[in-house]
Amino acid sequence: MTAVQLAGVTKRYGAVTAVDALTFDVNPGELFGLIGPDGAGKTTTIRLMAGLIKPDAGRLRVFERDPVAEHRAITGDVGYLSQRFSLYGDLTIDENIAFFAEIHGVTRYGPARDRLLDMTQLTAFRARRADRLSGGMKQKLALACTLVHEPRILLLDEPTTGVDPVSRREFWKLLAEFLARGLTIVMATPYLDEAERCARVALLHDGHLLALDEPSRLQGALAGQILEVITGTPRPAVEPLSRVPGVIDVQSFGDRAHARVARGAAERVTAAIETGMREAGVPLVSVRPIAASLEDVFIELITGGRR
Repeated sequence: MTAVQLAGVTKRYGAVTAVDALTFDVNPGELFGLIGPDGAGKTTTIRLMAGLIKPDAGRLRVFERDPVAEHRAITGDVGYLSQRFSLYGDLTIDENIAFFAEIHGVTRYGPARDRLLDMTQLTAFRARRADRLSGGMKQKLALACTLVHEPRILLLDEPTTGVDPVSRREFWKLLAEFLARGLTIVMATPYLDEAERCARVALLHDGHLLALDEPSRLQGALAGQILEVITGTPRPAVEPLSRVPGVIDVQSFGDRAHARVARGAAERVTAAIETGMREAGVPLVSVRPIAASLEDVFIELITGGRR
């Protein structure tokens, strides 16, 4: 049995098509990533899986059930953490978890609550009101509230957006623990470094599925090789690099540029870059081949680099 099945799923908001004929499966026990920028269709896809909105076309099943028509039947199987998960600030940590447990009809939630508090390292703060928690602690409490009814699948909509790096790392440790216990997780994120932690990812852009595979396989399928170019200029020298013979495409990545070249041409193009930068009067710090990132793959796909 697959955890989630989408076959030609389309959702429109008026004249805007948020997701367009999405087709993919999510396997039980898998960490599956929905990856893309704002407006790619990630949140809509998560909300469709949760049964909060109905598709305009196609077929969607969660554990072989229609999440809209059989919403009450799948409620116990699904945990949904939205971008704006609402905690009750005037309730304590204990009281928030109890509230969400009772919403799901869980009466004997004590052992589950204690276990979640221990895993999230919130036990010492269980009597503290939610409005007095840090951002990272609130996110961990939201996760505990989402999991107190012990769902089979966890739907996360950009859970680490706006979270500090330390809390973000702790959040990922928690997800690893839940995965080890057999939980299925579908996570929407704009962060491509997070995507590399997933077993498989769906790259979305403007509601379309660009690619679906293991991150390492997508990186290995890049049509070309990447040269990282660092120059002694305030910004990466994208324009002069793009004029170098053999450079297919150039993208700025912080203080450096990634130049895509044909496979096997790295040595030749490196020499051409050294010559080109010297002729352009651009101080060159270093040029070196690097492994392609998912960001390189995504940019190649949306710019039409793959034929």
